[in-house]
Amino acid sequence: MNIPIEALVHLGGNSPQFMLHLTDDQQKKLRRFIHKRVLNPEDADDLLQLTYLEAWRNRERFSGTATLTTWMCGIAQNLIRNHFRRLYAKPAHCEFDESLWHGQEETHSLDWEFEINRRLENTLSAIDHLPTEMRRTLYASLETDGSYQDTADVLDIPIGTVRSRLSRAREQLKRVTHTHLYR
Repeated sequence: MNIPIEALVHLGGNSPQFMLHLTDDQQKKLRRFIHKRVLNPEDADDLLQLTYLEAWRNRERFSGTATLTTWMCGIAQNLIRNHFRRLYAKPAHCEFDESLWHGQEETHSLDWEFEINRRLENTLSAIDHLPTEMRRTLYASLETDGSYQDTADVLDIPIGTVRSRLSRAREQLKRVTHTHLYR
């Protein structure tokens, strides 16, 4: 559903002439605005078209105090918000297949649980033995959901230092936990 903005002028009622003032760059900006927030390309394109239609329907509300692009991005933001509310209001359909689960608890022996606990203890111990700065960087990275820039900001260090410390920490943890697995 791709309605060119020029086609909106010919729709009935008062002519939305103000929308013809959107340049190609402004239309691209609006498209990028929506696509940046909605990762599904089909949904993003639908929301772009809905934005054009909503702008046309509410054309009398455009006062000119903001730029046309800003006003339309506001409309798009509201449509995006509503889109996600609807999307998350209905939970994803997931069926539980009891035949796949039946007997699973019996297949995991006490040995298996012991092995998992041992690996976890080895990993936690290896983290405790990391150098202090490396450990602080690892914890800060976990608190900031793995964002290098946010970690750098929290620790007030350059982003390159964060990357270096995390890389060395990962290598050291792999080396230590890998050797413990085969002892």
